Amino acid sequence: MSVPRRLQAADIRDEWLGWALSTLPADQTAAEAAISELYERAGRPAPRFLWVDSPNAAMEFVPAGIPMRDFVKTLSIAPRLATLGSELREALDRRVGHPWALSWGQGEPDPLDAEVRDPLRDFVRDGVCTPLRLALPMAERLTWYGQHDAYWVAHYDAWRRIGGRTFRGLNGQLDLWATLARSCGWWWPMEELCVVSLRPVSVRTEEQRLHSEQGPAVAYADGWSVHAWRGTRVPWWVISDPTPDRIAQEPNIEVRRCAIERLGWEVYIEQAGLRLVATARDPGNPGFDLLLYDLPGTVWGRRARVLLATNGSVERDGRRRRYGLGVPDHLDDPVAAAAWTYGLSTDHYAQLARRT
Repeated sequence: MSVPRRLQAADIRDEWLGWALSTLPADQTAAEAAISELYERAGRPAPRFLWVDSPNAAMEFVPAGIPMRDFVKTLSIAPRLATLGSELREALDRRVGHPWALSWGQGEPDPLDAEVRDPLRDFVRDGVCTPLRLALPMAERLTWYGQHDAYWVAHYDAWRRIGGRTFRGLNGQLDLWATLARSCGWWWPMEELCVVSLRPVSVRTEEQRLHSEQGPAVAYADGWSVHAWRGTRVPWWVISDPTPDRIAQEPNIEVRRCAIERLGWEVYIEQAGLRLVATARDPGNPGFDLLLYDLPGTVWGRRARVLLATNGSVERDGRRRRYGLGVPDHLDDPVAAAAWTYGLSTDHYAQLARRT
């Protein structure tokens, strides 16, 4: 792949990422026209439209969904549209073909996919769309994602524009999904009514992941929002008011980690009353120390100690993240505690060249 073509692919990726993260007002006319045509392709008349401020607001109007065991048996509009969409993508995949069978060399992934499909799938689908879906009640409801369908639309659009593929007979339907990705938020088709969400009013990211140290990472006009710390969805208090008491009561280890990072390890250690037991150089991470602390009382549900270590790998921002690991309270040696977290003996851990 030539450098200019790779740069073209990056431009297409950034173009669709812009739509996926857009906070512009919805183009309601374009969205309604595209959805109406999809209804017609599914053998249904155009629906009435109800626009809401957020995906959460849509839950009042959207039924719980169709059990998977009954999904293929129903003739309602939602599974018809799902079939249309899946058949379109299967047909487009056949037109694209197997990238490794092209001129890039047997067994090698195509650079076009690496520049467009993979990063958008990881960021938009997994890093943005999934946290929003999981924040909704009854997240299993069948949903179309509008702007967040950009991750797969962009893949085929890139092959069409610079990958040398023609999608004769399929371009019309692909263009409908592309229009929706450029014009609205999530949407839920029903027989006579289609509920469509407006886009968020703010989206905050850092290094290709949802992140905000001040308020929600994604917020909608009606106040519904999702908070995130370096890509991890967290409760509001992690960002707005992390305290040792809240951290102690939190059962999720990842949420605890994020809250401590938000507060800062030095502040957390002081406010939580952690007592330093011992310090040692980390043989698995040269140049950094291991610090072993006593947890006060029965913090985190048991009597234990916490080992404060530094990540062996550099983060996206160039820093090394510090993290705490719960270890049994009978361990007095920080190196032995580090070895325990890896399931190794102290001697074996001491022989590591560098851990991750």
